[in-house]
Amino acid sequence: MVKLKINEEKISGRIEPEIYGHFSEHLGRCIYEGIYVGENSEITNVNGMRTDVVEALKELKVPVLRWPGGCFADEYHWKDGIGPKESRKKMINTHWGGVVEDNSFGTHEYMELCRQLGCKTYINGNLGSGTVQEMSEWVEYMTFKGVSPMADLRAKNGHEEPWTIDYFGVGNENWGCGGNMTPQYYANEYRRYQTYVRNYDAERPIKKICCGANVEDYFWTEGVLETAFSHAEQFHGFMDGLSLHYYVHPEGWEIKGSATDFTEEVWYKTLYKALFMERLINRHGAIMDRYDPDKKVGMIVDEWGTWYTCEPGTNPGFLYQQNTVRDALVAGITLNIFNKHCDRVKMAALAQMVNVLQSVILTEGDKMIKTPTYHVMHMYRHHQGADLLSSELTGVKEIGIGEWKVPNVTESVSADADGVITVTVNNLSVEGAETVEISLAGTGYHVTEARIVTGSDMRAHNTFDAPETVVEAEFSGYRETQNGLTAELPANCVVELRLAK
Repeated sequence: MVKLKINEEKISGRIEPEIYGHFSEHLGRCIYEGIYVGENSEITNVNGMRTDVVEALKELKVPVLRWPGGCFADEYHWKDGIGPKESRKKMINTHWGGVVEDNSFGTHEYMELCRQLGCKTYINGNLGSGTVQEMSEWVEYMTFKGVSPMADLRAKNGHEEPWTIDYFGVGNENWGCGGNMTPQYYANEYRRYQTYVRNYDAERPIKKICCGANVEDYFWTEGVLETAFSHAEQFHGFMDGLSLHYYVHPEGWEIKGSATDFTEEVWYKTLYKALFMERLINRHGAIMDRYDPDKKVGMIVDEWGTWYTCEPGTNPGFLYQQNTVRDALVAGITLNIFNKHCDRVKMAALAQMVNVLQSVILTEGDKMIKTPTYHVMHMYRHHQGADLLSSELTGVKEIGIGEWKVPNVTESVSADADGVITVTVNNLSVEGAETVEISLAGTGYHVTEARIVTGSDMRAHNTFDAPETVVEAEFSGYRETQNGLTAELPANCVVELRLAK
């Protein structure tokens, strides 16, 4: 039997809401058709944003949305996406699918989407093919209140009042699609560019995100921080976050593997690779600790999720894939890891929001379905802004096939401002149920809510013909004890238990 011991009197950190962030790139049908259909669409919308999608996303309490990329960001020139739509420049999206990008979704539309969602803004600037002046003018256009060429242009385009930029990424993947730079070269460019990301509103300073590593590239992390932090005492507040990108490719980068047709061995291989996130956080975090021992610079995992071979018959550049119970487990595992490392991880962004990679929503014309990942993130929303509690698992055993061994159970625990405790626990086994005995330091706790995401088959997923094959449902497989409860977790499940006195 697995035992989970919770000490609700010991707080280990605060789980920032932004850990539950999302990513929307001009890629495939994420923006166009997925989120934005235009004001004249027959699909119900508000100012061009799909009402069904926005309402579903609001239920997740989306805390922050990253845009416009991704690789697209370092080829995006923001002035192409402002002004009358009929006069905006058209271009070929050479990164993703070779389709026409008409720039009908630009700065004003992104800000409108964030307004409807009620979320913070996270914009990625173009360092790879842009200029310091271009980046500086974009920040001025969005945030300056007063008389200036860019503020006047914003008003001319219909928005007199400035917006707020909460986070600004200075380039994206500059080790690759963002310019193929060395860490030292990028770090010096970062220092230069971020200087001109000016805080025109002293009460709402922009948090600046530096481009961090791809997966295990510790050389990049070391090189960027060593160069960027040279004489850093002169540049207080010049870096608030360092990004990290990691995707789970079950069969490797070239093949990747099917989203819905896989074996038990591949199930465990996928979860094994999802658990690799913890090693990355620990090792990159150890380098960050040497330069930033007070943890003032957050680790920003602003691209994470599963990446499979795209669905047959779709444009391979659109990265459209299905989403099964396996993805629900990847989400549960990863979010538990982020929670338990909230001292260093301050923001993350699932890639991507709609119709791309491990999305929470899929659309087809006027139809919309919620994926298993959506339902997991909906359950986990209670962790946002909560205090991480001290918790310890014992009796955990390794399960799996061949070299792909994983723990049978993972978890994280938090308490909100009202003292309600949220326990999220995952059973990683394909076919075996697991008993988990949960105990707390105090007594008198009762279950106020119990939810589960699972499926009768590890490949179970939702389709437009069967949209509720995998849903969030009530969980009754527990019994309360004197100082906690005992839960019977079915195979391949993510469970949430909420406890209060």
